[in-house]
Amino acid sequence: MSQDRVLALEGVHNFRDHGGYAVAGGGRLKRGVLWRSGQHHGASDADLEAIAALSLARALDLRSSVERDRHPCRRPGDFSATVVFSDDPPPREKRMMLAPHVAAAAEAQARPRRDPAEVRAAMVRNYAGIAWRPELVAAIRLYLAELAQGRGPSLVNCMAGKDRTGIAVAMLHHALGVHPDDVMADYLLTNTAGDVEARVRAGMETMRASSGEVDEEVMRIMMMVEPEWLEAVYARVRADHGGIEGYLRDVLGVDQALRDKLRAALVEG
Repeated sequence: MSQDRVLALEGVHNFRDHGGYAVAGGGRLKRGVLWRSGQHHGASDADLEAIAALSLARALDLRSSVERDRHPCRRPGDFSATVVFSDDPPPREKRMMLAPHVAAAAEAQARPRRDPAEVRAAMVRNYAGIAWRPELVAAIRLYLAELAQGRGPSLVNCMAGKDRTGIAVAMLHHALGVHPDDVMADYLLTNTAGDVEARVRAGMETMRASSGEVDEEVMRIMMMVEPEWLEAVYARVRADHGGIEGYLRDVLGVDQALRDKLRAALVEG
């Protein structure tokens, strides 16, 4: 159950269903109601038809206003989904507006001789703080609250659909009791979902527009995901909150009432 969850599109990458996983207490997440993707700026007309067929009710765009202005999403002509945007961070935290891989690319552009090990270390550092960014925390809280309403199929996206989106999806999965192995498997599906080379090329173009020329090997690393990056989130979660349950409770406000609503809306069987 990997490639069958991927919606093969031409100009929107990493578009996939993150439902279908077994949850604690029995049942599985519904299929066809939980979607994730990268940005829709490059959507073809055929892509827009395929997206329209999903009958999305909600779309949460985790990109900053700067990213949205640079690469506005194309939408189907009859697109009726309510689109919710992530807030921007305070001006003093402007660098935090960048996607983690773009922030790492900016570091690499400043130090063009960085080797792959240094780039991976930069991604680990960026991930160690991503789940505490005020704008991402607020967006994930909103995402969970919206999903709990059960209004219909939803989409969450960012630039590449792998870092901020990956964190949001992972936290939803954890809140519903998806096994940690499945949470990681869904996160890593970025590396094989759809036309990976087309996604890497598109991501490189976006990163060059944001950060300037960066070594291709470095950018290729940053357009993928690695287990150690998500593990960096978990390491800080354990240090600061005693584990994922503490983070869900203390940071995202996930209580039993919200879990019950999410389960009623998203779990079947």
